Amino acid sequence: MRGDMATDYQVRPISARDYHKMGGAGIIGPDERVELLDGELIAMPPIGPDHAFCVRELTKLFFRRFADCAIIDIQNPVALDAYSEPEPDVMLLAPKSDGYRSALPEPNEVLLIVEVANTSWRYDRGRKLRAYARAGIAELWIVHLATSRVIRFREPDGETYRDERVFERGESIAPQAFPSEAFEVAALLP
Repeated sequence: MRGDMATDYQVRPISARDYHKMGGAGIIGPDERVELLDGELIAMPPIGPDHAFCVRELTKLFFRRFADCAIIDIQNPVALDAYSEPEPDVMLLAPKSDGYRSALPEPNEVLLIVEVANTSWRYDRGRKLRAYARAGIAELWIVHLATSRVIRFREPDGETYRDERVFERGESIAPQAFPSEAFEVAALLP
């Protein structure tokens, strides 16, 4: 008799602490593209040329505008909780005297997260967005390469955002933390 699958086995979530130990022990290699989300290791797809180009362009734009008032972080982890450390493509972080050397940034220190989505669209728009909302990330942009749009999310509420808006080429978008610093959407796209 087979029984209910829920009683056949248990999934043991991996904590951020265990995740770091696995990296230190060589279980997770330094070049492996994985991130920790909701206690699970998520294999990330390879970064293609359009995705890489977009991240480089965002990095240049953000450094020109925000280098004096925020920390610009590229493809580094954010500690959402004890079981989630995703690695967004770009983050704007509140300034901190030690530059986040002593600890990973936490949700209340994140001014903006930008995810560039091509093959990762369903993951970024689904599970990852829910984790960001649940953690209280104030603002998320998803640069959707396939449709040449930027989708902006604000006002986290549970596992969703109350304010979702799509921005097209020809429009401008500004971070909530820096409302006078608008970007042409076309400048954010390859």
